[in-house]
Amino acid sequence: MRTLTLVLSLLALFSCLGWTQETKPAPKTSYSPVPVTDARRPNPVKATPESIAVGKKIYGYDCAQCHGAVGDGKTDPGKKMKIPDLTDPSVLKERTDGELFYVIKNGRGEMPSEGDRVKPEEIWDLVNYVRFLGTKKAPAEEKPSQ
Repeated sequence: MRTLTLVLSLLALFSCLGWTQETKPAPKTSYSPVPVTDARRPNPVKATPESIAVGKKIYGYDCAQCHGAVGDGKTDPGKKMKIPDLTDPSVLKERTDGELFYVIKNGRGEMPSEGDRVKPEEIWDLVNYVRFLGTKKAPAEEKPSQ
C-alpha cells in the first residue's frame, strides 16, 4: 500500500511540475516538399499568348498584391515575407511546371492556395505566365498619358 501511495504521489508531483513548465511551440517549417508525382506532372497547356494573357489576368487578381505587378516581390507584404523575384530567371530555373502548379493550387507558407477557385487549366495558364515573368522583364502597368 505504501508503494502505491508513493507512486501516486510521485505521479502527482511530476504532473504538477509539467504544468508549470513553459512549453515552446515546435519550430514552424516554411513548407513541405512537393510530392514527386506532382513535381513530375507535365504542363498540358501550351504557353501561347492566349494562355499567358489568361494567366496574367488571374495573377493580377490573386498574386500581384504580394508578388508585385511585374513579379519582382517589391511590395510591402512581399518584402515582409521575403518573396523571391519571379523576374529573375534563376529563381525558377530548377523548378518544374508541376511544382509550380502544386504550390499555386495548394499554397505554401503564408501564400494562400488557389484551391478550387480556378479551374486546373487556369492554374496551368498561371504557371505559363509566371514562367513568362522570368524570360524577360514583363512590362509594368501602363501609366496613363497626361
